[in-house]
Amino acid sequence: MTIKAILFDVDGTLVDSNDLHAQAWTKAFAEFGHLISLEDVRGRIGMGGDNLMPALIGAKAVDEDGPAISAARGRIYSASYARRVTPFADVAALFRRAKQDGWMIVIATSGDSREIEPHLDMLGVRSLVDAVTTAGDAERSKPNPDIFAAALLKVGAHAKDAIVVGDSPYDIGAASQLGIRTLAVRTGGFSDRILREAGASALYDSPADLLARYDGSLLAIH
Repeated sequence: MTIKAILFDVDGTLVDSNDLHAQAWTKAFAEFGHLISLEDVRGRIGMGGDNLMPALIGAKAVDEDGPAISAARGRIYSASYARRVTPFADVAALFRRAKQDGWMIVIATSGDSREIEPHLDMLGVRSLVDAVTTAGDAERSKPNPDIFAAALLKVGAHAKDAIVVGDSPYDIGAASQLGIRTLAVRTGGFSDRILREAGASALYDSPADLLARYDGSLLAIH
């Protein structure tokens, strides 16, 4: 029996949180004397911290301050930003439609499980999700493909029978390394050019737009 799986990113894809994460990272860097512009940080959101930090402050600074910066980001995000996250519309309806068509729904994110789990309740999708993979399930974060490989393994699906839905070029690039086709949503704030160049098969304004155009999408014709 073929197992079909949709691997959904969360931040920027299902919930509106990318700007909030960027602000938390910017403040955490500043606490340790690394004055990185919000714009520069924002362009790296979608990466896990193990890739975001060296990209912005260099490997030497990460060796010295990386764990402390990461901890500061978690503290700042939890205290000042987590409660401001809002869900995108029609996510639960999209999940229900996909389930009716025989898809397994897998959460596949480089985010911390403590930050991701509350989103499932906020979105009202916990009972629709077949498996969850977060940062703790992979050695390396996006744009490395480890998260998606772990997600496929959890549900016993093959890359050719999976589709990734994400908002960033890091989602798309990671999926492409495994030969997984991708649908990109614009809700993460990345340009169409960047998403297309990363290899997105199709672009949608939002999860609600994907649901509205479901019948003509890869989800219906896969």
